[in-house]
Amino acid sequence: MTEPQTQTLETPGAVLTYDVRPGSATAPPLLLIGSPMGAAGFGTLAAHFRDRTVVTYDPRGVERSRRTDGATETTPEEHADDLSRLIAALGAGPVEVFASSGGAVNALVLVARHPEQVRTLVAHEPPALQLLPDREPALAATRQVADAYQASGFGAGMAGFIRLVGHRGPVPDDLGDLPDPAAFGLPAEDDGSRDDVLLGHNLISCTSHEHDVEALRAAATRIVVAVGAGSDGELAHRCGLALAERLGTAPVVFPGDHGGFLGGEYGQTGEPEAFAATLREVLAGDRDAVPARG
Repeated sequence: MTEPQTQTLETPGAVLTYDVRPGSATAPPLLLIGSPMGAAGFGTLAAHFRDRTVVTYDPRGVERSRRTDGATETTPEEHADDLSRLIAALGAGPVEVFASSGGAVNALVLVARHPEQVRTLVAHEPPALQLLPDREPALAATRQVADAYQASGFGAGMAGFIRLVGHRGPVPDDLGDLPDPAAFGLPAEDDGSRDDVLLGHNLISCTSHEHDVEALRAAATRIVVAVGAGSDGELAHRCGLALAERLGTAPVVFPGDHGGFLGGEYGQTGEPEAFAATLREVLAGDRDAVPARG
């Protein structure tokens, strides 16, 4: 794998920036995606796949990718359309996809709509709250976070977000008052901005999306649901288990937690070497022979 080759792609309402690390032509390109995390979060993971072409990108409104339509919310459908156009621009489909968190939500929408573009999707802990038995309190708690952000700014919203995603077990009808931002080292003052891509642009549209499970079950794409060994009981982990159950497949337990692939990006370090080894094994597996772990 050589140094990344940075390119741009114009899509309706946005100009996307993506990076291609050329590698062997014998394997399909591996697309690594998050949301709202951009390409910078996959540097360590990409380095473990030097034998093949790896593509990373910044979702619309994130880091180097800019919106051109002035919209203040981005939907999974828009992200999925961007991904479809990106894969088409690569001219080497169908691709293999590792997608984490909100990126997994967007990739599931992509597969439901364009299964012919994706050979294998590894969907790592998608926050698909609509699939949970406790969907109503989970969605209400998410709305509380978004409302806190709109009312009081980044610190208040992010403190609520951290509490919610770290909560283990079913979400109760009332999580109580939002925590003090200072408890997480976050600013208590409101700087007046409301353009955060997580709390403002993607949180509600991502978590409230109603997935087309029947389309996913019917897709020719091999869908592998991944959850973290260290995130058992947390919201996104539980969503992953719910998705696997709806798809009738066994989830694969990956090393680490929700950020198990990180190697220092954003100040977080998981278990990237072991994570990459598991991902390589899963991608190499036959459709009906995916190992169930844990």
